[in-house]
Amino acid sequence: MSTSEREITFGEAVREAISEEMRRDETVFFMGEDVAVAGGVFKVTAGLYEEFGSKRIRDTPISEAGIMGVGVGAALTGMRPVVEIMFGDFMTIAMDQVVNQAAKLCYMTGGQARVPLTIRTTIGAGRSSAAQHSQSLHAWMAHIPGVKVLIPSTPADLKGMLKSAIRDDNPVIIYEDKMMYSLKGMVPEGDDHLVPIGKADIKREGTDVTIVATSSMVQLALSAADTLEQEGISVEVVDPRTLSPLDTDTILQSVRKTSRAIVIDEGYRSYGVTGEIASLIADEAFDYLDAPVKRLGAMDVPVPFSPSLEPSTIPNEAAIISAVHSMYRDVA
Repeated sequence: MSTSEREITFGEAVREAISEEMRRDETVFFMGEDVAVAGGVFKVTAGLYEEFGSKRIRDTPISEAGIMGVGVGAALTGMRPVVEIMFGDFMTIAMDQVVNQAAKLCYMTGGQARVPLTIRTTIGAGRSSAAQHSQSLHAWMAHIPGVKVLIPSTPADLKGMLKSAIRDDNPVIIYEDKMMYSLKGMVPEGDDHLVPIGKADIKREGTDVTIVATSSMVQLALSAADTLEQEGISVEVVDPRTLSPLDTDTILQSVRKTSRAIVIDEGYRSYGVTGEIASLIADEAFDYLDAPVKRLGAMDVPVPFSPSLEPSTIPNEAAIISAVHSMYRDVA
């Protein structure tokens, strides 16, 4: 595998992953709303139509259920479709196709049917896109057996995980934070860069507190860790990268080392990712804990349009630092 690296953006990682896999495998094609000539609403797929043409880069009607139905059907026939749902909020319209069809058919047929379908969609608030275009609903899909759920936080992880998803024989949903498409990061050269599904990554090593963070929250956690280091608190940042299947071993090993844990996710705090991972830690590492597990998630309200209100509904760096401080103060 190549060891040299170059800097690209989160959005460029999407484009490179899709184009490399389409060149490698003629059964791969890409479809969604305005993804062809327009290059997608976030312009991350610009240039694919010019290279691969209208048969493999296909614009669709505004019908998420229809898009997903075509994707499931194509996958069942041996194709490897990559489907884009422009905003993750509208996965709700395609729920039956994903939950009752794609996720179940392999099990219901005793493995005779395969659904190698990759679904790309977005999460994340911060664009003043209001309540119907700003939610982070990834926990819903992580609740469904038969679907793999990926949530990368860096260009390297996004590119490598998207390529792995396209090659996987099961339905995979990859959630991309729409606020991160301009984020830059180092990515290995060459088209052989793959990131394994179901393997967490320690983004920063530390000894005093474990922060388990997802997607854009990883960047906030790393920034908070820099600030806390100046106070003499060493923070380890663990990025699950995959919600289902979850790498429980890496999370638990980190918590057993540091004895304190905070879980951060931009999804709603109630009934979500933070609760699941916090309960895992409480069940499997309770005897190692020097303080209760803390959770930070989005406020349980519809995301407001107002630019002055929206930031207050999601976790920020100050909230992370405050949560870390409380783990020492509350048990003193």
